[in-house]
Amino acid sequence: MNDHVRPGFATEVGFTLPKGYVDAGGTLHRQGVMRLATAADEILPLRDPRVQQNEAYLIVIVLARVLVRLGSLTDIDTSTIEGLYASDLAYLQQLYERLNAPGELDADPAPGGA
Repeated sequence: MNDHVRPGFATEVGFTLPKGYVDAGGTLHRQGVMRLATAADEILPLRDPRVQQNEAYLIVIVLARVLVRLGSLTDIDTSTIEGLYASDLAYLQQLYERLNAPGELDADPAPGGA
């Protein structure tokens, strides 16, 4: 039984983009918040025809689902992610992978030690 999750377990993390997203009005957005992914965040985009045609598009859809805020923007969609500079996209992809990597809270150690 794994019921010893630490109080205050963080499900969101703040970040600062290296360059920033410039919206249609010319506003630069660099600060943001990403939440932990759910199973649906990784499974449902696989049905999207854009992913079926080009699996590299998967990260665009996943990031659009898990970004909670980017600057003053709270409605983040795939066109927002497509508008990022390549270095910012790479930064968010690495952050996503670190945030959602298996960690110490995922499972109890094996009985008797391993």
